Amino acid sequence: MPPTTLVTGAARGLGAAIARQFGTRGHHVIVNYRTGAADAADIVRDIEATGGSASSARADVTDPLAVDQMVTGILATHGRIDTVVVNANTAPPPFAALADLSWTAFASKVTGELAGAFHLTKRVLEPMRAQGAGRIVYIGSTAADYVGEGRLAHGTAKSALATFARHVAAESARDGVSVLVVAPGAVRTPATAEVLTGERGAVIARESVLGRVLEPDDVAAAVALAADPALRAATGTTLRIDGGWSVLVGGPSS
Repeated sequence: MPPTTLVTGAARGLGAAIARQFGTRGHHVIVNYRTGAADAADIVRDIEATGGSASSARADVTDPLAVDQMVTGILATHGRIDTVVVNANTAPPPFAALADLSWTAFASKVTGELAGAFHLTKRVLEPMRAQGAGRIVYIGSTAADYVGEGRLAHGTAKSALATFARHVAAESARDGVSVLVVAPGAVRTPATAEVLTGERGAVIARESVLGRVLEPDDVAAAVALAADPALRAATGTTLRIDGGWSVLVGGPSS
């Protein structure tokens, strides 16, 4: 039986690339989506067309009832969940300085980010502990390390997510569950394509060891590696994928 991997927010963008990556590695991939059933079905077909195995599951991961129903259904069908990738962009970040940022917008980003991680993590930990093994990978961001340029809400949310992940790692490590954060820098996706054009994209490419902006497949490959059981000893850590930006421009304090 192939390992079962759930990727949240996998109907498009980075999540879709992650789902495809696991599909090529012999996992049965559950493509989670909140909206965009047709997009999710396309990803399932893409995986199957390359010899992989996949299915889709609709759920708003910020809703504990929806999460419970989704996970219960996966367990009923597959018997176990081996890997969960917490990727869904549950609350698009408002990029604004504190002076221009409302509490409502700030709180919405922080609570939305954590709700998507909290409810799913709490629901999958019990079956993972029962089976004595599991992998949880959270998609963070290097925005947790840098300040300025309107990243207040986004950076705070991703910092909180990384701290949450460390606590989950500490509580579950002896049960065979490993937890890692993969923190990408700027990635070219449909959501960011407009921002990463022109001079901004050129600067990021120039300060990358790749000579280009990161693509979703770059991050997806790192997520698959982070989920490998061989990295169990790295539980509680963060894997940064930024094309070398942090060393080329002087590190997170710059």
